[in-house]
Amino acid sequence: MSNIPPIVNLADVGQEAYGQGGDFAATLARVGQHLGSKKIGMTLVELEPGNKAWPYHLHFGQEELFFVLEGHGTLRYDENHYGLSSGDVVLTPAGPNTAHQIINTSKQKLRYLALSSKDDPEVCYYPDSDKIGAYAGERDHRELTFLARKENATDYWDRES
Repeated sequence: MSNIPPIVNLADVGQEAYGQGGDFAATLARVGQHLGSKKIGMTLVELEPGNKAWPYHLHFGQEELFFVLEGHGTLRYDENHYGLSSGDVVLTPAGPNTAHQIINTSKQKLRYLALSSKDDPEVCYYPDSDKIGAYAGERDHRELTFLARKENATDYWDRES
């Protein structure tokens, strides 16, 4: 039996800076991790104007739901752009033609909840940089993280004897 209470207020979950700086900068509160969730991820994401948390990407295993709590922004989805505002809910299923990215295109902070299945292992594709990422294990304790550009692909039988 866990001593972790099954409830938490978003204001009580520790926040962390995330990103590489520049336009990729966010504040994250890992709500699901805080509660000890094993199959569902939930993160409170806060973006300052002009920022985005992650590169434009798609998942081959995980589904994601986004719920806009406050502010306005833009959803870049499969080469289309959609306006986002408080109360909007977005589904990004797994598979081709589902690349997505949320961008704060307003002059105020954008806050949203990002929920995801925690399919493991996971493979992602990043169309802007033509990269593929393979991930296995929990986010903070990955057993495998591998990223490569498609141009560096090798034959299945390469170096096999």
